[in-house]
Amino acid sequence: MSTPKPNFLDLLTCPIGLTKQLVDIPSPSHHEEAIADAIEAALRTIEEVEVARFGNTVCARTHRGMDSRVVLAGHVDTVPLADNVPHHMEGETMFGCGTVDMKSGLAVYLNVFATLANDASLAHDLTLIAYEGEEVATEYNGLGHIQRDNPEWLAGDLALLGEPSGGMIEAGCQGSIRLRVAARGTRAHSARAWLGSNAAHTLAPVINNIAAYQPRDVEIDGCVYKEGINIVHLEAGVATNTIPDEAWLFVNYRFAPDRSSEEAMAHLREVLGEHENIDIEVDDVAGPALPGLGQPAAAALIDAVGGQVRAKYGWTDVARFSEMGTPAVNFGCGDPGFAHKPDEQCPVDQITEVAGVLRQYLTTTNS
Repeated sequence: MSTPKPNFLDLLTCPIGLTKQLVDIPSPSHHEEAIADAIEAALRTIEEVEVARFGNTVCARTHRGMDSRVVLAGHVDTVPLADNVPHHMEGETMFGCGTVDMKSGLAVYLNVFATLANDASLAHDLTLIAYEGEEVATEYNGLGHIQRDNPEWLAGDLALLGEPSGGMIEAGCQGSIRLRVAARGTRAHSARAWLGSNAAHTLAPVINNIAAYQPRDVEIDGCVYKEGINIVHLEAGVATNTIPDEAWLFVNYRFAPDRSSEEAMAHLREVLGEHENIDIEVDDVAGPALPGLGQPAAAALIDAVGGQVRAKYGWTDVARFSEMGTPAVNFGCGDPGFAHKPDEQCPVDQITEVAGVLRQYLTTTNS
């Protein structure tokens, strides 16, 4: 039995070519070893760069003595393949698993890191983090492991996450709270409903409070975050002729980053109210991230993208940097609407554009 040929990555090739190389290394979550091996081997060829590996997360950083440090982070894993590897081209569009989420962004970051690490024009020290396990449960997230065990690798004046953002800055992210709200009742035949207590009806005040809620729009650093409290799952019923003795719902609160998770939880519980025979359990809490666009290190990036900035409504790993005191933004290639789809795709001119903007930013001295 022959030994599989190691994958070779040319970090100095154009970012489009590097994207093709990365896409052609299958790396669904929990199967990132091959791509991590290739990235580690390529990074170790760069002189005067510190490289470390934690599981299948690979980190590298320069030590040029600059006044500021920029962190470039991207995940190496993808969702399960859908017969969409290797890549293929249709005109000026690249198709394949990870082309958007987020091997194109990672390719840009790897290429720019490799070409600028020892370049005289570099204006910021750089940290590169290529991490595993983003597309699955939080317990497997390589960036989360770094945050817990090696937090010094997240330190910087600004962090960029290569999530697809259409080539513009999506700043910060909103927080998310998910609660399970369950009502208790007494089961009975619907022909003798007075002998029971309808749990679905018990939930009605909570449902009414959520339906009547008026969410905020919050502007921070010129970005408008739109909050919302919504029922995302609702269930009750035993049989079509039976009063249900249990009813439950999941409610999801997306909140702006001017609130902490604790403040958001208190507000959500106030909206839901206190009611007899209703229990509330916390299912998930993910903290928000402030946009950080007021930081000096972000000014040149905003200029480089021509002021194209918008708020990030969904939660991303920028929140991990924010928790460590490093402002962070999302900046990557492609339309996030194609993420996770069998026809995942990215226009190659956007890969070139994002690489050019990032290079301009990293070689511009803050004034």
